Amino acid sequence: MAAITAADVNKLRQISGAGMMDCKKALVENDGDFEKAIDYLRKQGQKMAAKRADRVANDGMVFAQADAQYAAIVLISSETDFVAKNADFQAFVKTVSDLAIANKPKSLNDAKAMKMTDGRTVEEHVIDLVGKIGEKIEFVQFECLEDAKVVAYNHHGNRLATIVSFNGDIPQEAANDVAMQAAAMAPIALDQASISQAEIDRELDIARDQARQEGKAEDKIEMIAQGRLNKFFKEATLVNQEFIKDNKQSVAQYVKSKGGDTVITGFRRVMLG
Repeated sequence: MAAITAADVNKLRQISGAGMMDCKKALVENDGDFEKAIDYLRKQGQKMAAKRADRVANDGMVFAQADAQYAAIVLISSETDFVAKNADFQAFVKTVSDLAIANKPKSLNDAKAMKMTDGRTVEEHVIDLVGKIGEKIEFVQFECLEDAKVVAYNHHGNRLATIVSFNGDIPQEAANDVAMQAAAMAPIALDQASISQAEIDRELDIARDQARQEGKAEDKIEMIAQGRLNKFFKEATLVNQEFIKDNKQSVAQYVKSKGGDTVITGFRRVMLG
């Protein structure tokens, strides 16, 4: 059996939001496997602070920006909030974002390799910043989208940002609404087709187990599990979520009412946690 350390238990607690003893039991029951332990806690009805759609860092700054057809999110992490609020640090993050809009990199490595005004790369400047500020700083995440229309949203405090792409025209206010929806409701995927079969099978397995624990008749288990899977799709996919400004329509229906045949083609959500 795998040795379960206090650090392991604390890590699971941070991910799941469950109690320390529950986390320890989950790890022991699943031989230290974190993914299985998370499923175990969910099956037991323990609180879950789901962070599957987000990369997390201790502190730093997230900044999103868009031009006509390209949008990007930059996440540069720091060890403390003190550095995150440093004017030089914030200016650097925004400079990197400006460079991304100008150069349109497609990956984190491409973004790190962008040249700044002195001819040196962004990554080299990150190293300089570490020496200047005296704290570990990393360019840890970069996300981008391209399409006929894109929009960026930065939540107050620059700890959360989203970008959304559309395949046609839609009023700016409506596009902003969708970006704020993605920020507020934390979808894990665009639509049902964007969720892997492995994830679907996982949700069905959890739903079956929960139904059995609730004493449901065996011949009703599959129907109940499918119903809970449909609820999962409605809550976890952006286009199927209830629109936060009018819960009588889905996000997809809202977009259709504002943009005709225009549909959402992608979104990215990045949060410091």
